[in-house]
Amino acid sequence: MESFLNLASRRYSVRRFSDKPVDKTTLDLILEAGRISPTACNFQPQRILVIESGEALAKLKGCTACHFDAPLALLVCYDQTVSWKRKFDGVDGGPVDASIVTTQMMLQAFELGVGSTWVGSFDPQKVRKSFKLPDHYVPMALLPLGYPAADAVPSPAHTAREPLGNTVFSNEFPKR
Repeated sequence: MESFLNLASRRYSVRRFSDKPVDKTTLDLILEAGRISPTACNFQPQRILVIESGEALAKLKGCTACHFDAPLALLVCYDQTVSWKRKFDGVDGGPVDASIVTTQMMLQAFELGVGSTWVGSFDPQKVRKSFKLPDHYVPMALLPLGYPAADAVPSPAHTAREPLGNTVFSNEFPKR
């Protein structure tokens, strides 16, 4: 069995997809990975729209240039009426929950041979209008999904990572 670190390091943002459709069983496994994701207080505020019809995919193209002609996409939102709020300052945990859900679905997709790209570059008002989102749903991520094209490759920057010592500290952060 492949280790998690190996799987996570091999996964990359796919920006060229084949036209092979993602079957329902595979999509259901990806969605299940999102369903079982941890969320603050287990409130499960995620709301996911599967965008797969020709009409819906055309709408998506009107909201972002980063659709990559994927055969389907997931719109990951959170419901503000359900998400946990931190009592000290009222900060909404919805963005974190939606991010965890998106990450787990992305990694599950990769394990199943399905490529994805986390897209944050979209017009939220166009998304809201095009997909008739309720006012209390906040769109957080688009996740184009599909089988990678034969010539799909990771970005040259894919493996560029800061050394651990530049991002992890003991007991206190360094003074600037």
